[in-house]
Amino acid sequence: MSDFLADFDAMSRFGATEGGGVERQAGSAADGQTRDWFRIWLTENGFHCRVDAVGNLFGSLEWIEGAPHVFVGSHLDSQPKAGRFDGAFGVLSGAHAAAVVAERVAAGSITPSFNLTVVDWFNEEGCRFSPSLMGSGVFTGKFAADEVLDTVDSDGRTVRGALRDIGYLGSDEPPECSAYAEIHIEQGRVLEEEGISIGVVTANWAVRKYLVRVRGEQAHTGATSIEDRRDALLGAAQMIVAVREVASAFPAGAVLTSIGRLTVQPNSPVVVASDVVMSVDIRSSEEAALDKAHELFLQAKADIEALGEVSVDIESGSLRPSTSYHLAGIELSESVAGGLGLSARRMLTRAGHDSINLKDLVPTVMLFVPSVGGISHAENEYTEPEDLLAGLNMLTGVLERLVVEGLSSEQEQS
Repeated sequence: MSDFLADFDAMSRFGATEGGGVERQAGSAADGQTRDWFRIWLTENGFHCRVDAVGNLFGSLEWIEGAPHVFVGSHLDSQPKAGRFDGAFGVLSGAHAAAVVAERVAAGSITPSFNLTVVDWFNEEGCRFSPSLMGSGVFTGKFAADEVLDTVDSDGRTVRGALRDIGYLGSDEPPECSAYAEIHIEQGRVLEEEGISIGVVTANWAVRKYLVRVRGEQAHTGATSIEDRRDALLGAAQMIVAVREVASAFPAGAVLTSIGRLTVQPNSPVVVASDVVMSVDIRSSEEAALDKAHELFLQAKADIEALGEVSVDIESGSLRPSTSYHLAGIELSESVAGGLGLSARRMLTRAGHDSINLKDLVPTVMLFVPSVGGISHAENEYTEPEDLLAGLNMLTGVLERLVVEGLSSEQEQS
């Protein structure tokens, strides 16, 4: 187990920031370096590596010719100046857990019914290339590979070009997946506050995402009278306040809203902004609350337009519904936690994870370990070593059960 912590520290050096986090956005040089290190680790530990058309990296252990694979993994890419645990813990712990399962197979202590594959999904974060959950979205058929490869970043660089640059524009066919497991830091503070070791995720929050454009007119900040201005940045500021007020219209914690990115044109200190594009995110565990929040958002948009200074257009929108993880996986996880003497509780995930895509295709297990202070997507994100190791033990137990027993796709969901 000490090897895991040493390996995690070694992997965290790629893209390391001065504040103790990492920056390795999808398809960047740091992302490629991290993947190269991980690929070498997999190869040296007996895994057969494959890379598919959109850069998903698979490391497989095959005991039964023609049998499908249990998948385990997460993502190695990060947000800008982010924490080193988000995603990366799930990938490396999946690899270490798989290696332990392989040792038990070799020793004859367990007999596998399925093969086993560790996966690093490309571009889970969606910060450089949008949308998020990109690699797992292609794998599950939600996105077309060619459309993903043609996606451009803010500099006009395509996914295809970025993957080619770092050596991960692959052509391999991925293995057949029979079940999936993922472990992740909670990114909230529920487990820490309750003193619980393991979160067993039962469903994801629903989320609506919008790309909004506010249009005004470019003008001189010194020469143009206030009454003559059509300031797109002022309209964007009004939208920002309105989006926060949507959340305030509900009981505390029921709805979360945010605007995470602004692109301002022409972005000059002496020019009234003519155009602002913003990303809007609205989430709730309750579909009815999300629907109501959507209505309030549309009304706020209309109210700002009615003031007559700017136009506000929703250029695109998407809905990720709330769906359940399979009850068989939830109960299996609770059984494993009990056998290991680890405390566990059922909980929802507010954040998006690749497992949200996978659970629509195969039976899926999603696990959490505590996050100190609930901090995530920041350099001071942290999880205690003992919690990382408890999570690794938990994941190893889950993988052993999945490889031996499988997980029925016919099991009713919670």
